[in-house]
Amino acid sequence: MDKEKIAIFWFRRDLRVNDNAGLYHALKSGFKVLPIFIFDKNILDKLEDKDDARITFIYQEIEKLKTQIQKHNSSLLVKYGKPDDVWANILSDYEVRAVYTNHDYEPYATERDESLNQYFSKKDIPFYTFKDQVIFEKSEIVKDDGDPYVVFTPYKKKWLAKLKDFYIKPYPTEKYLTEFIPVKSFDLPTLKSLGFEKSTQHFPDKEFKNVLKNYGVDRDYPAKDATSRLSVHLRFGTVSIRNLVKVAQKEKSDVWLSELIWRDFYFSIIYHFPHSAKDSFRKEYDQIKWRNNEKEFEAWCHGKTGYPIVDAGMRQLNETGFMHNRIRMVVASFLTKHLLIDWRWGERYFARKLLDYELSSNVGGWQWAAGSGVDAAPYFRIFNPYEQVKKFDKDHKYIKEWVPEYADPFTYPQPMVDHKFARERCLDTYKEALK
Repeated sequence: MDKEKIAIFWFRRDLRVNDNAGLYHALKSGFKVLPIFIFDKNILDKLEDKDDARITFIYQEIEKLKTQIQKHNSSLLVKYGKPDDVWANILSDYEVRAVYTNHDYEPYATERDESLNQYFSKKDIPFYTFKDQVIFEKSEIVKDDGDPYVVFTPYKKKWLAKLKDFYIKPYPTEKYLTEFIPVKSFDLPTLKSLGFEKSTQHFPDKEFKNVLKNYGVDRDYPAKDATSRLSVHLRFGTVSIRNLVKVAQKEKSDVWLSELIWRDFYFSIIYHFPHSAKDSFRKEYDQIKWRNNEKEFEAWCHGKTGYPIVDAGMRQLNETGFMHNRIRMVVASFLTKHLLIDWRWGERYFARKLLDYELSSNVGGWQWAAGSGVDAAPYFRIFNPYEQVKKFDKDHKYIKEWVPEYADPFTYPQPMVDHKFARERCLDTYKEALK
């Protein structure tokens, strides 16, 4: 008996049914649609912590997604393995006439998709991918001569000028959910079978918190609950970027909208300059002679530098998987400028710990701190941790929460390096490398 000809939608960084570009096009393809998700062994094998909270988060969202799809007489097929092997098995089990998914922009993902595109092409199976996790991508926002922007402000100006209702109109996937293939429920691999344990970390809710009214004023104060905490949901696509832009417009929060534009900007940078994922955007900054003291790096990682604002941030990260954006800048500046430790060390640590880890934004942020990225500010911008406390945590509320012993000279360490000495050492080191 001939197998039913079907299309497949591959969920990746878009773990939602509503307003999903690729899923919408798959459901309108004329074929019944089998939805799948692959726990990619190539990615999972590189994770150091067996209780990595992100895997638990993804797993829980996959459970929710599967339940939602089952309401439409279908199910979510979840596989674990290397994508090449998984796809070979799927194509042997089903008569697949088309594969749909949404774009991913990170170097590994683009290489994987190009390889799979060639594989599908040999099988005479079209591989359709769509823009879904950003508003503008690739070369949609470029200079008049076609060159990519490397400075945020003119990029933002053109982004805002181009934005029309068309770009934030939701995809009405709900109208077509009857086009899922009718199947019995598929078994879900256990976390243990993936090589992981359940994390006990708390995950922020994706229901939007109404913090936008005073966002522009309050967002810099880490003790205030003044940010949306939606970054992990944006990272894995459990919310729609189009909807969030509409919310920013409705609430007239230009500052919050600007943060969303920064995200598009960093996606653009990583797309046009893939070398910047591992090397300095400004290549001359790779000449800096980093000290890379491993003991000092460990002290930074564990929040034992003797600088309370730095230690508070690192302890918050280690315990919750979250760090306030203002504090991210402070701890990154401290590592790269005070300790002269390569920004890549810090970037890798954040990659290990952050729930919302996003390669493009994380690399962009770390190179911003190190002075080696696209930011136009000079390298001698060095955050003074004491001044940061005076400006953004003057009552020490944030510090007291994460470093309760900070005022006890018998239990809290002395500063591991003098600020004035560290600043001068940094300036001398950078000047020597860049002359």
